[in-house]
Amino acid sequence: MYWINEKNGYLTDWVTQQWVCTTGKQVDLAVVPWLSGPIGNTNRIGTDFFRNFAHTHGLELRTGVAGIVPDFSRLDWEGFSVQQVSSAVRHFYEHTAVYEMDAWSQWNGLFRLFGGLLASMFSRRLQQLNVPLSGLDTSQGMTSEILQLVDTASERVHYIAWVRQLVGSGHTLYAGTYSVCQVPKYPGPCVKVTFPLPNGNAIVIMKPTVHQDGSVTLTSSGLSFGDAGFYFTVYRNDRVYVRYVRPLRETIHVYSNAQDEVRADHEMTLWMRTFLRLHYRLSLKEAV
Repeated sequence: MYWINEKNGYLTDWVTQQWVCTTGKQVDLAVVPWLSGPIGNTNRIGTDFFRNFAHTHGLELRTGVAGIVPDFSRLDWEGFSVQQVSSAVRHFYEHTAVYEMDAWSQWNGLFRLFGGLLASMFSRRLQQLNVPLSGLDTSQGMTSEILQLVDTASERVHYIAWVRQLVGSGHTLYAGTYSVCQVPKYPGPCVKVTFPLPNGNAIVIMKPTVHQDGSVTLTSSGLSFGDAGFYFTVYRNDRVYVRYVRPLRETIHVYSNAQDEVRADHEMTLWMRTFLRLHYRLSLKEAV
């Protein structure tokens, strides 16, 4: 991979950023605060990103029994009744740190080759979003850590990060922040996940739905800018550019079985064609 310089990073990343700046739109984060989030450096993300971020921004890094959505009632509105959510599903979101994970991946046909190409060009080098390409990638399990980045003066939690690492390969599966936000084109609160990337980030905004069995589905689908869905941002020369990627969507169904064990099925689609399914078993860690 060709390295340009510290500001622009690698050529492949710079080309991707140019696509966002050229085909997207310039925004003012004061007007669209739901698109703000931590920005990645040009070299690497990895499992240490949020530790370094906390140090740089004068925040305290805290671990414990936190959840990715520590107060699930923040999602409550007339279109989503938190009271209908099963206690097991709500407990997972509010106490994610006390769960361990097993995962299985299923790629659809030739999309796996495309996934391998993205891994070789971006994910392996950046150590971010290393989606499992085969069962062997997750056969030795994965780590799961919830981090709170706190302003000690005000005790305000600036970010809640979820960092996962594949034990076998050591690759960073996932390093992102979770929050609840409101977007202009959806009447209720949404779950927002932000993945730091070089000179910007990828943001996934998902609409929650509760079903009769108490399970919850998060869906990142929308029609246009300002709706739920996928966003890529680039920060360049004190300007922020955003590209809404309508064809890329994901659905996460979180439910509990008869043993009150939490499971999740994660499906990703491109132009309405499913290219990847991930299945998770989420088990309470044994008390030490």
